[in-house]
Amino acid sequence: MTDLFPSSQAPGIVLEASHDNSDCRALLALRRSTPKQCLVDPGPSPAIVDELLRIAARVPDHRRVEPWRFIVFEDEARLKFGQRLAEIHSQNTILSRKKELENERMRFLRAPVVIAVISSPDPAHKTPVWEQELSVGAVCMTLLLAANAAGWAGTWLTEWLAYDTDVARLLGLAKAERVAGFIYLGTAKANPPERPRPEMGSKIMRWTG
Repeated sequence: MTDLFPSSQAPGIVLEASHDNSDCRALLALRRSTPKQCLVDPGPSPAIVDELLRIAARVPDHRRVEPWRFIVFEDEARLKFGQRLAEIHSQNTILSRKKELENERMRFLRAPVVIAVISSPDPAHKTPVWEQELSVGAVCMTLLLAANAAGWAGTWLTEWLAYDTDVARLLGLAKAERVAGFIYLGTAKANPPERPRPEMGSKIMRWTG
């Protein structure tokens, strides 16, 4: 465990219900994903990655199903996985161009660390699968926030490989599992510009009966 975040408390310990924190408010107000082409070395160490995942798992989880798990790609594993992606792409795509295959081989080298967040619901559990999947989405977002708060840039992507059955077999996914996203983490070589944000007036309704 690193000293980036406070340690978890034992079950039953009373926790503060709210945390008035201006730095946290600024992080939420100004959070911005970093485009994948702007992520470079260094990336978080294995110890830091484990700590970020500990924080990412502190999400709403109705009835404590824990319907998520993680697959971490670091160092040479990124290239090895990319080589397998190129093979799958070649088998599934007629007349694959050499450049396309090279892009697949290099896909996970776009960042120092790539984390696959796996949606792993329990269909037999009384908690609806939809609620379990919402918890997985919260894990992805919390992971990005935790990484940002620890000084790392990141982005959440899916792309074709998140939906490919051959890739699912390569990842060892069970029948009910699927990829919620690939979280790319590293150091930003350039700060990303702000992008347009929603006009909230059209998104909010107050029900009056």
